[in-house]
Order: sequence, then structure tokens, then C-alpha cells
Amino acid sequence: MLAAVVLCVGLLGGCARSVGETDAEFTGDARPLVLTTFTVLADMARNVAGEHLDVQSITKAGAEIHGYEPTPGDLRTAERAALILDNGLGLEAWFEKFVERVPAPHAVVSDGVEPVYIRSDAYAGKVNPHAWMSPVAAETYVKNIADAFVRLDPVHGDDYRRNAENYTARLRAVGEELRTDLDELPPHQRALVSCEGAFGYLARDFDLREAYLWPVNAEQEGTPKQVVAAIDFVKQNDVPAVFCESTVSDKAQLQVAEDTGAEFGGKLFVDSLSEDGGPVPTYLDLLTYDARVITDALLGKDR
Repeated sequence: MLAAVVLCVGLLGGCARSVGETDAEFTGDARPLVLTTFTVLADMARNVAGEHLDVQSITKAGAEIHGYEPTPGDLRTAERAALILDNGLGLEAWFEKFVERVPAPHAVVSDGVEPVYIRSDAYAGKVNPHAWMSPVAAETYVKNIADAFVRLDPVHGDDYRRNAENYTARLRAVGEELRTDLDELPPHQRALVSCEGAFGYLARDFDLREAYLWPVNAEQEGTPKQVVAAIDFVKQNDVPAVFCESTVSDKAQLQVAEDTGAEFGGKLFVDSLSEDGGPVPTYLDLLTYDARVITDALLGKDR
């Protein structure tokens, strides 16, 4: 029966390719399996795990995380997992029902992060879930991941702590690079306009004004009201460039650019890494890439 369901899902093409539909479960890897909800967390976790754990992401590169629909293959793989890591803060709308159906424990890696709250739209007053976009907040993620791994596998606890310290040092160095890049922007150009409101934490840490079309990826994105509000912000603040995230349609943002005369600055990565050969194969690459795309576009530099 399960095989038939999997076949039907594949034929309908209704969901992104899942971890359970890869060859990973047939590799014979004897290490404990740790699943994460998306690729950014998987990269963080691999840096902490080192050689001791097999870390995989439920969603694949390029997937939209908020409204993801788990497949039967995902559930089958999760039944083998020793631990599942999720972001929390309301990011994964599908996750609560997912974990109810699998025996593995899970850890929320954003626990302890100082939240940024959504200011507008139907989500006003709720927590912005994109805390990993702040390298400062990401240090809390790394600590929580290490703590979860120590509980799971105390024999290698010293290694997890050491790996976490080394990775945190690299994260701080990237944070300094981001500061150097973004400090090129003069006060009147420190405005970041994106499709989704995914940059609240980055904006807080690096003194940027933030505007967006929609606060969190939802059923309705780029409504006429949202587009008009973005156009007004760009015109009133003389914003030279606008951006969109890699996992959503840029159609509405292109309209904002056309109606205001702003440049479309390009795609930013938030909810997903790229494939290995792409521009952001790691989380640290994602941070530095986004900072440079933002800075170059707002300053009118050629890339």
C-alpha cells in the first residue's frame, strides 16, 4: 500500500523531491540519522556533527519551506531518524502534524533567540521566524544543535562542543565581513526591500530599514495592496534597488521595480541553499552572498 501511495505522489508531481525518495536509506550508513526541516539547518548541523552523525534535510535545495507538503517517503525516512531538528518560531507550518506521526524526538534550534516581530499584514504581532538570517542569532542555533547532539550521543560530546566552538568562530568572522560590506551603504541608502519579510533580524543587527511585499510566505503573495505599499515605500525613500527571495516568484517585485524606476537587484537566498555548484552551497556562503548582492545593487555596482 505504501509503495502505491509513493508511486501516486510521484506520478502526480504534487510535492518536491523528498529525502525519503533518495538512495540515502540504502547506503548502509550505520551512524545515527539526524533530519532537519530545511537545507540551511542541515549545513549548520553537519558542521557540528562532524563524522559522527548522518545529517540530511527533509526538504531539498530550492524548496519553499513554509508550505511544504511532506511525502510518504519523508515519513518513512523519519521513522529511522534518531533526532529531528526544526527551526520553530512558526516557520514550518506542516511540522507539528509531521512529528506526531514519527517516533523520533525533536529539538527546536531557535530556542533562546531574541525575537523580531512582524509589523504588518495579517501576521502583525507574530514572531518573524527567519532568525538564522542574523549571524548573531545563529550562534544560538549552533549552541542548541550541539546541546541536542550531546544528549543524543554523549560519547562524542566533546567533539560536538569543539566543532560548535570552531563553527561559531567562523560565523563571527562572517558577521564581521557582513558589517564591512553593509557599512558601505550611506544612511540614505540603508533600505532593504524584498518580496518576503525575511530580513528583519539582519536589518536589526546591521541598521537597515526593511520593507517587503508580504510578511511570511502564504497563500496570497503580491496582492495589489501589498504592491502599492511597496511602491509607496520605494518612492518615498528613493530606494535604488529591490530584491526577491530565490524560492518565490519575483513577478510582483518586478512590477514594483518597473513602476518606481528602481533596479531589480537580484535574487537573495533565505529559506534554502543552492545545489553544490550554485552560489550558496553553505549557510556561511548564503550570508556573504546576500550581503554583497544587497550592497552592490544599492550602490549601483556592476557584479
